[in-house]
Amino acid sequence: MTPARDRLIVALDVSSAAQARKIVASLGDSIDFYKVGLQLYTAEGPSVVRDLVGSGRRVFLDLKYHDIPNTVASAVREAGKLGVSLLTVHTSGGTKMLRAATDAAKESNSAMKVVAVTVLTSMDEEDLNSVGVPGSVEEQVVSLAALAMKAGCHGVVSSAREVRALRARLGNDFLVVTPGVRPAGVAHGDQARVVTPAEAIAAGASHIVVGRPITAAPSPALEAEKILQEIS
Repeated sequence: MTPARDRLIVALDVSSAAQARKIVASLGDSIDFYKVGLQLYTAEGPSVVRDLVGSGRRVFLDLKYHDIPNTVASAVREAGKLGVSLLTVHTSGGTKMLRAATDAAKESNSAMKVVAVTVLTSMDEEDLNSVGVPGSVEEQVVSLAALAMKAGCHGVVSSAREVRALRARLGNDFLVVTPGVRPAGVAHGDQARVVTPAEAIAAGASHIVVGRPITAAPSPALEAEKILQEIS
């Protein structure tokens, strides 16, 4: 069984390296897997990733690459040089783009894995339909995940609400990374399809991503420990 510490990714959704370092220091050795997303990466660039990797932490680089295949492949190669463990691409980029990303990851001679974003956890069925996608969120997530697997991706990003359907369709070896996770009683913020850490793991999530409930807590270490215990 995968240790709880390897399944929890803490999102560093802050605007400076100083804020990120403060969070990492407050969590100490209890957490070693961190998400660097658009906010922090735009503010600080690749140096923040290098600092985390250099300190022995693992990085989930969540920039959701979505461009022509050559551009995405080039970006993935650069991420490999940074030493990231996971990175995101958008399934809506299509098969050629997804294959270019996974091929570039293999060429980087690293253990980096590519996970494809299916439907953002901030979206519900009405939002999906409004951008021209008919049917349910679950149907779209499973369809896009099957495309990602066929293209060679190591896994997908989805709400935990779709994990059981993904496992039924794609098996247990495919990574499923689930943001939109909130401990019971915590405000949902801008997330629409929310579950608790225990629910996400019970459904079959490989990793859960938790940000504000930990990073904005009076004691981030205490909140992280509660979630680790819930995962266990």
